Amino acid sequence: MKILVTGATGYIGKRLIPLLLNDGHIVVCAVRDKDRAKSYFRGRKNIELVEADFLSFTSLESIPKDIDFAYYLIHSMSNSAKEFHVLEEKCAFNFKRFAEQTTLKQVIYLSGITNDTKLSKHLLSRKNVENTLASKKYALTTFKAGIIVGSGSSSFEIIRDLVEKLPAMIAPKWLDTKTQPLGIRDVLSFLHRAIGKKKLYNKSFDVFGPEVLTYKEMLLQFSEVRKLKRWIYTVPIMTPKLSSYWLYFVTSTSYKLASTLVNSMGVEVIGKKSDINKILDVQPMSYKQAVEFAFVKIKQNSIISSWKDSYISSGKLKNYVHEFINVPKHGCFKDFKKRKVENRERTLNRIWAIGGETGWYYGTFLWKIRGFIDQFYGGAGLRRGRRHPSELNAGDALDFWRVIYADKEKGKLLLYAEMILPGEAWLEFKIEEGILCQTATFRPHGLAGRLYWYAVMPFHWFVFNGMINNINK
Repeated sequence: MKILVTGATGYIGKRLIPLLLNDGHIVVCAVRDKDRAKSYFRGRKNIELVEADFLSFTSLESIPKDIDFAYYLIHSMSNSAKEFHVLEEKCAFNFKRFAEQTTLKQVIYLSGITNDTKLSKHLLSRKNVENTLASKKYALTTFKAGIIVGSGSSSFEIIRDLVEKLPAMIAPKWLDTKTQPLGIRDVLSFLHRAIGKKKLYNKSFDVFGPEVLTYKEMLLQFSEVRKLKRWIYTVPIMTPKLSSYWLYFVTSTSYKLASTLVNSMGVEVIGKKSDINKILDVQPMSYKQAVEFAFVKIKQNSIISSWKDSYISSGKLKNYVHEFINVPKHGCFKDFKKRKVENRERTLNRIWAIGGETGWYYGTFLWKIRGFIDQFYGGAGLRRGRRHPSELNAGDALDFWRVIYADKEKGKLLLYAEMILPGEAWLEFKIEEGILCQTATFRPHGLAGRLYWYAVMPFHWFVFNGMINNINK
């Protein structure tokens, strides 16, 4: 069958696509940036990448019309756009308008549980999208999930940060809100097994784990899995804004995402029972089991997708990495260094392991200070780390950088700075004809940018010099 997947480079999409390919289906991935997606799906058979932006109906012409089934996985957890719900509804309307011109039989939509009478604006938007997608030309199957537990998911990583960093917590009262967490494996099972099931046509199902837990209980059970003793005290005096800052400074989340999560966490996420588990033969695992499975993936370095690689965690980039691939030459300051390479493979492996737990090979203390300053002013800091210790793909988050280009065979890695800066910055590593070239480029914005460059120039000399020497050991 030919299956269309929207949101193909998102947290769910990147995990669902391999399951569909293993079944022998042809998968059409609708992505906004084909250059970014190529690195994710390199070497895969039966996969077709098409560039489409569902905010623009005319851009959907590139999507084939002979599709059998489709997954609608377009979500926005960012509240950067004040009218994001209007944009989400527009995406859904354009998708429906396109889908009704195709041979599509069924659309499978992953939404959020929306049973509470008082919904956050994001959950309300999910509900409106479901209403928009409904059609007489194709069947709509909606799965509504609450907190998704899996390696790399935003909820999992935030809980992990809180538990592993804080022995004791004075926390907001919304930690007493009830929810029904669901493991990522079970989410994928529901989505995967729903294809072509006529019993599910034009129906909506809440999918959830077997336990009703408060966020506080989730934190404490997580600490039990990690064999850590933790104390949590909830207080009623934390406003949503203070709660957002609390999450932002303690965890690896961005402030925008923290604010969105805080607004949603005040809403109880309790699902309505149905026979969906029996129909699809899915028996959801407990919360503790989901956490344990997540750590198996982490230990195996096999995290397929992470919310940190989404542009939600970006302070600067919005959609397209290829727009930043051509490093400017004019009006820029550069720090250029080169060294003769004795062992190309060893040097490349060190370049590809840069950042995260490995660090930046020189001046670690200075990098940490720069990360703290960035976080203080609302940037990502060094908290995002990296998804995998030795793999890099275009679009990946790498501390306060974003991977713009990564080709190990060609010996080139290009990073774009997402730290708070009075300008734009790139860091490039390239091996050509046995020479390692390391280039830091800064394009200043006005006088402030120029003053910044001259202020940090002495530190750059030591840091970049030490870095290239240690990379090329």
